[in-house]
Amino acid sequence: MNQKEQGIFSLTVIVGALGFFVDIFDLLLFNIIRKPSLASLGLSPNEVLIQGENILSVQMIGQLIGGILWGVMGDKKGRLSVLFSSIIMYSLASIANGFVTDPHQYLILRFIAGFGLAGELGASITLVSEMLTKEKRGIASTIIATTGVLGAITAYFVFKLSNNDINSVIEFSLNLRIISSSKIKLGLLFLFN
Repeated sequence: MNQKEQGIFSLTVIVGALGFFVDIFDLLLFNIIRKPSLASLGLSPNEVLIQGENILSVQMIGQLIGGILWGVMGDKKGRLSVLFSSIIMYSLASIANGFVTDPHQYLILRFIAGFGLAGELGASITLVSEMLTKEKRGIASTIIATTGVLGAITAYFVFKLSNNDINSVIEFSLNLRIISSSKIKLGLLFLFN
């Protein structure tokens, strides 16, 4: 697609922004509810601390590895396919997080979520930079980043407005992820047209 045909609110920017919103929402919400969530699995306070730190570390390792591998794949297979593949991976792992029954499942799913997150952010910003004119790149990247920050703010308010009820937070988060799966459908439509 020609750079001049793309606008600031093109599908690429919208999908990238929505993806980043849900990514940051989930990352922050996981940190907010990590301890009560692990405690609800029957772990002792000491196990909650140790497992929570392990899960967070493994998630960050997933982001590191994902950033490198998705970047290489983006150069070889194209950024658009990487963008939507990583969104699918991240979204499915995040949805599955709502159904974990032990810390080991949590660990694996947070690694996969971190891996997918790294691809989504890198691919969306790079794709926007490549598809838009130099006059529009900065604004479009700002829209994506600002939407991500709104995800963090939303995570905070969801937790506070739920009166610290972890079940309400998990239910809202799961509903948001299911609703956000529409971005996957939108992305796939864009990918195959």
